[in-house]
Amino acid sequence: MSPQEVRDWVRAARRIVLLSGAGMSAESGVPTFRDAQTGLWAKFRPEDLATEDAFRRNPSMVWDWYAMRREALRQVEPNAGHRAVAAFQQRHPGRLAVVTQNVDGLHQRAGSPGVLALHGNLAADRWLDAPRACCDVAVLRTGSPPSCPVCGNLRRPAVVWFGELLPAAELAAAEDAAAACDLMLVVGTSGMVYPAAGLARATPGRVVVLNPHASDLDDAADAVLRGTAAALLPLLLEEQG
Repeated sequence: MSPQEVRDWVRAARRIVLLSGAGMSAESGVPTFRDAQTGLWAKFRPEDLATEDAFRRNPSMVWDWYAMRREALRQVEPNAGHRAVAAFQQRHPGRLAVVTQNVDGLHQRAGSPGVLALHGNLAADRWLDAPRACCDVAVLRTGSPPSCPVCGNLRRPAVVWFGELLPAAELAAAEDAAAACDLMLVVGTSGMVYPAAGLARATPGRVVVLNPHASDLDDAADAVLRGTAAALLPLLLEEQG
């Protein structure tokens, strides 16, 4: 299958879903989840830093690890793949939905509207425990992490940790989009993480895998294009002549 044939599928599709994983952001220089285990953090497993139990045991340590990751993200920019997706959405409002496993926010920074971030957003915080009235009105106590000065409730990164459920509203919207699409572009994901990977297996639409490496979703694809997001997505999505 050639990129030109997939371009024809894009042109013909009325509803498109782009499902992105870590490879989508690789060319922006975003460290993968496991690549963040460097320097002071090399002795820790990610699983020891990305659970609610770990945060409750040592909130300062976990918060500082996420602060390091947030600082690393501030040094990178959306790549040509992110920009091509956002530009397509602006030209064709409502025709392409972005569903991402990434927490880096690069789709949003590129200008994509309504991104369904299944694993949360690294740049955002939320309360660790159900907030009381005081949490909504009190000035946060600064610290690592910040907290409510009245009840002591802690702020935590707004990402999905190991053992947690995906956000119900985003997952339901992603499932609805997958069920209604004519074409799904699966970009830069290993296809090993569920339920996100299940979207590609459940859609009635055509599935195209864009990845420089083999993935667990290659067998579910109608076409596989070997290449990176930054190289292939502009070719598939940008207007020509």
